[in-house]
Amino acid sequence: MTDFSDMLQGYHRFRATGWNQQRARWDELNEGQSPRVMVIACSDSRVDPAQIFDTGPGQIFVVRNVAALVPPFETAPGHHGVSAALEFAVQVLKVGEIVVMGHGKCGGCKAALSQDLKDAPPGEGGFIHNWIELLDDARDVVVGRYGEQRDRTVERAMEQEAVKVSLANLRTFPCVRSKERKGELKLIGSFFAITDGVLNILDEESGAFSPA
Repeated sequence: MTDFSDMLQGYHRFRATGWNQQRARWDELNEGQSPRVMVIACSDSRVDPAQIFDTGPGQIFVVRNVAALVPPFETAPGHHGVSAALEFAVQVLKVGEIVVMGHGKCGGCKAALSQDLKDAPPGEGGFIHNWIELLDDARDVVVGRYGEQRDRTVERAMEQEAVKVSLANLRTFPCVRSKERKGELKLIGSFFAITDGVLNILDEESGAFSPA
């Protein structure tokens, strides 16, 4: 398994290749960033958007958290990390597209489905449960469709419903809703399947995902 000393070796390789070979690009990025796409993805170590989309430095603005979730717009006191990043991407960077990327074998979605962490105290699973309560409505949809069935088909349905939840919550932000209505911003739902490496795109009209 990779530890920090391995990562430092990777850093030195980057300095010798990625940095030196792309000095013009890094000099340009030194003056600022102007990505056209924001990607909201899961923190899972297996689903790095930069790797999956084969992008270079400065090309995508990425936010990662448990289960690739976007909370709904709210003004209550608190630390709104995802909302702050979204606001920056939309209002300052003026991205033209926001991609929500769910993925297969997502532990956050599985926990939302199983409710195994429901009574866990903070620091022992409680923080996770409080976060994935954002998926309670999605869980109701999945359980309504599959009952007590809990196989991989049901887990995938939960993972894909989570993408739809984040898209719906994005549209509760006035800046997102306004820009989408004007055609200045496009929202895209996607799902990366770890088992076969296939990226699936959501058709919001049908609610179905199909290979890109």
